[in-house]
Amino acid sequence: MRFIKKFLIWFVAIIAILIIALYAFNADYLLKAVRTIYLNGHTTAFLDDYNYFDNREIPNGTPQPWPISKKYNQAELTDQLAKQNKDLGTVAFLVIKNDSIVHESYSDNYSKDSKSNSFSVAKSIVSAALGKAIQEGKIKSLDQKVSDFFPTFNQGKSAAMTVGDLSSMSSGLNWDENYYSPFSVTTRAYFDENLDKVILNQKGVDDPGTRYKYLSGNTQLLAMVIEKATKQSLADYVSEKFWKPLGAESDALWQTDRDGGIEKAFCCIASNARDFARFGKLYKQYGKWNNQQILDSTFVATSIKPRFPESPEYGYGFWLSEYKNKDIFYMRGHLGQYVIVIPQDDLIIVRLGHRHKKSTTGSPHSDDFWVILEEVEKMKF
Repeated sequence: MRFIKKFLIWFVAIIAILIIALYAFNADYLLKAVRTIYLNGHTTAFLDDYNYFDNREIPNGTPQPWPISKKYNQAELTDQLAKQNKDLGTVAFLVIKNDSIVHESYSDNYSKDSKSNSFSVAKSIVSAALGKAIQEGKIKSLDQKVSDFFPTFNQGKSAAMTVGDLSSMSSGLNWDENYYSPFSVTTRAYFDENLDKVILNQKGVDDPGTRYKYLSGNTQLLAMVIEKATKQSLADYVSEKFWKPLGAESDALWQTDRDGGIEKAFCCIASNARDFARFGKLYKQYGKWNNQQILDSTFVATSIKPRFPESPEYGYGFWLSEYKNKDIFYMRGHLGQYVIVIPQDDLIIVRLGHRHKKSTTGSPHSDDFWVILEEVEKMKF
């Protein structure tokens, strides 16, 4: 009994020392990481983690339901695609052909109305918001300097950094894109309750606008620019300019760093497959929706082409690929969240799920992405 008592005293003392050390070394964000992720049985951010963070609502307007094809769910998933969906924990799989839903399947108690975290799919939406702010004259162009909005970046290499550099992932900032290290700035950004300070402490280490390097901090800084330029929260701006005009059927949630704080713009819009697909259609139609030019067509065209020839996998906020001589652009998020658009086939594919299969070939596109393309092509719509 005495041994147990001593053990408990020492255990409590060690925990207390660890907590004090975390605060002393400015790493107390890890306490939130443990509470929200590890104590919920996960080792990284997960689909339903928005329930454990503060959120700002993205209100919808008048819903515009997707038309349902006469061939709805007549085409079954191929055996390989069904197996991959099961193995990787796919919770939503949606195929839209000629702007009508031809296939839709859900699992793990998810439905067409269920919300899930889309992670970096949000980066494409932030880039769309940039295009809208330029279209409205609130941001001059892709070439406007970031330092016009945040003077802290008016020195050194960052002095030349533009909003276009942020959108195209070529800022030159010293960001550590490591999702699994507890001490990386990406991890800190996910859990820190003063996200703006984290971003404004970034420094330019490479010449901006010269090469592609995927950094989540770019999108967060871009969102902060958009908020300054529009004088609206990011969620309100996206709601007004996109979520409502595109006829989203449900409100969405955007995680914030704290109650009343700023949106975690590099990630973390919780919505559903049907509503995420709307951005695929908007870009497929070069910014037009119901005969209204929601987003400038030139901006869309620029977004879905590579900025850097040596990095053909990325444009401005969108991933790019080619399959059987067909150009593809897509939105992509952690754990394999996809909104894939194949314009030549008038096809939009949305996949949401718990896991993905990393590239084993050196391709910038994950192995599960290629399986989706190959197997959906075999389905007869």
